[in-house]
Amino acid sequence: MQLKRRDFIKISGITAAGSLVIPPFLNSCKTVRLSADAESYLTHFEVTRATLQKVISAAMEKGADYADLFFEHTLSNTCALEDNKVNSAYSNISSGVGIRVLKGDQTGYAYSEDLTEEAMLKAARTASNIAESSGKFSVADITEYVKPNYYAIRGSWEDTSIKDKIPYMQRMNDKIFAADNRVTMVNVYLNDNSSYILFYNSDGLLAWDYRPIILIAGVCIMEDKGSTENFYVTRSYRMGPDFLTNELIDELSTEVVDRTSRLFNAVRPEPGEMEVVMGAGQSGILLHEAMGHAFEADFNRKNLSIFCDKMGQKIAEDFVTIIDDGTIPMNRGSLNFDDEGNPTEKTFLVSNGKLTSYLHDRISSNFYKVPSTGNGRRQSFRHIPMPRMRSTYMENGPHKKEEIIASVKKGIYVDYFSNGEVNIGQGDFTFFVKFGYLIENGKLTKPIKDINIIGNGPQALADIVMVADDKAIDNGGGMCGKNGQSVPVTMGMPTVKIRKLTVG
Repeated sequence: MQLKRRDFIKISGITAAGSLVIPPFLNSCKTVRLSADAESYLTHFEVTRATLQKVISAAMEKGADYADLFFEHTLSNTCALEDNKVNSAYSNISSGVGIRVLKGDQTGYAYSEDLTEEAMLKAARTASNIAESSGKFSVADITEYVKPNYYAIRGSWEDTSIKDKIPYMQRMNDKIFAADNRVTMVNVYLNDNSSYILFYNSDGLLAWDYRPIILIAGVCIMEDKGSTENFYVTRSYRMGPDFLTNELIDELSTEVVDRTSRLFNAVRPEPGEMEVVMGAGQSGILLHEAMGHAFEADFNRKNLSIFCDKMGQKIAEDFVTIIDDGTIPMNRGSLNFDDEGNPTEKTFLVSNGKLTSYLHDRISSNFYKVPSTGNGRRQSFRHIPMPRMRSTYMENGPHKKEEIIASVKKGIYVDYFSNGEVNIGQGDFTFFVKFGYLIENGKLTKPIKDINIIGNGPQALADIVMVADDKAIDNGGGMCGKNGQSVPVTMGMPTVKIRKLTVG
């Protein structure tokens, strides 16, 4: 895991530009002993403490309130199986630093893929133009953040070759074909990312992290009597090569064949308003799209969210508690610290029906005069951080799944979605449902497919009338898009009953 950035660039056939010149600087600053890991990350990015302090000083030289440096080196590998064999693979390397300067609620931002001191100073002074005065800045002593370890890694993806991955991809292909003679095509995709992160800010905070993430996806296509159906399954965690096991491959293979085969008998329900039961797990998209985005503090700070004036108010039944959590071990959405150097946490957004917190980054937490919730996230060093979700889920309620289904005379049960969208201001949302069932007289009957569910977030939240005790997190490959940036997330919930939604 301690592969130096320049060494990796060399063996990848890419020439690093520039040279690193470290002049004497700030000799009067107190020398603080750093951990061996922190020193190794400085070496990895070929910077010194003096360089960090010099670049931060340049970013602060026009009277800014705050500045930070976000170094990132990401190695990504993707391989794909089609036509019964792994026939494509590629890798990508991304490396650089993003420099952010804050003045009030205004942001100046610049980034550089060149990590020479000259290039970083130029980027810092570009970002500093958000401020206009000649302020005085005193460099703070460096304080190293002692981070938790929510994703302990055994081995690294950098040390794993494609030859180590092919047998698992081939096993999934063979298992799916062997499971049903109607299978006509199988696609398998595997993507692993390893990100080295080094963070430093004008308060003197130094933090470092190694962030792995792995995703596997399997697509099954079947044909039966002239009809074709398809389904896909994914799993994703912050794990190393121990993620890949025969047990996981067999589980995914069985799941995708079962789901695809059910679609041949699926129907579309009559459109209209009806009771909707959201199944445990992937139905967490309801929380993510219809509610989670509206809880992000930037939308509320700008009075764009439907929830901007509802803090402390009752917005759901007493048994509804909604959490955004960045601390779940090995979860795709978890972080040892956010992209602003803040600790992540388990944030209670709705507690026993009352709105108790927004999702905060540095700007919004300063605005609301509350601690950051550790939700400042960015797609890469090329992007500014903003409030984003991590793993958003609902806690268990007092009911049973069977009790909930039995209470519905005519409605639908849905548990697998392909996408969703929300209008943050009004809270209106739509989800595309890939699979579910009709509920008739308290029983699951015919499978259904390819329908839309339409509603309003605050109203749907208020209309949750039953919550089961079977909470599940969907560990698929969720990506959340906002303002042109995408970040990995997860979601989850127990089985819930919503009084009415529009099905179309």
